[in-house]
Amino acid sequence: MTRLDDVDIRLVGAGPGPGPYPWPCRENPDLWFSIDPEEVERAKRICLNCAAVDHCLAAAVARGERWGVWGGQLLENGQVVPRKRGPGRPRKEEKAA
Repeated sequence: MTRLDDVDIRLVGAGPGPGPYPWPCRENPDLWFSIDPEEVERAKRICLNCAAVDHCLAAAVARGERWGVWGGQLLENGQVVPRKRGPGRPRKEEKAA
């Protein structure tokens, strides 16, 4: 797993001026690799307000990132998935309403 501090900023686009792009994910990087589905959805929503969202996802896919939220999308086993499944085995059949 790549730490956010180790990502080559040139691959995801740098903001104007010197220094790294001010990504919101740098404030709480653990949120982008959480096992909690609610936290993953929160990270995805935060990404949508980032100017580097498209560059971030493209760079993560190009690097072959296997896990985490990148560019507003969740990657699991290197594939974009719609949402994080909670812990435990999935139900065999839908629960009656």
